[in-house]
Amino acid sequence: MPNGEFAAKELVKKRKKQRMLNKAWKRRYFKLKKKYDPVGTVPMARALVLQKFVLQQKQPHSGLIKCVRVQLVKNGKVVGAYVPYDGSINMIEEHDEVTIQGMGGSQRGQMGSIPGLKYRVIAVNGADLFEVVKGKKEKPKRK
Repeated sequence: MPNGEFAAKELVKKRKKQRMLNKAWKRRYFKLKKKYDPVGTVPMARALVLQKFVLQQKQPHSGLIKCVRVQLVKNGKVVGAYVPYDGSINMIEEHDEVTIQGMGGSQRGQMGSIPGLKYRVIAVNGADLFEVVKGKKEKPKRK
């Protein structure tokens, strides 16, 4: 511990250095989420479907993961999004408007065995995807 006439200055300098090592603080202080996350600081975003595609799962799992490539309405950035639920990919067509949200992987990353996808589809044309798949709601036509 420094002591003496310039102790406070040394302690402040040391505290700043330690703060920079904290990932969460650094991200908040420099506003890195706002700068680099395509969705920005909000939890969900609207997007237009550009194409449908499938991905293979990472080891040790096997299977095809249904996904869509979407373009965000707010800034025009293109991202991939996972389509959950069995048969729900059939409810989504190109040029539909979907709502996407983060998947909740560690440090804004991917989830489980899904390679490279950070977002998932939760609604199509304003209707909840789960309810559309179950048949409780009919998918609205896009104008």
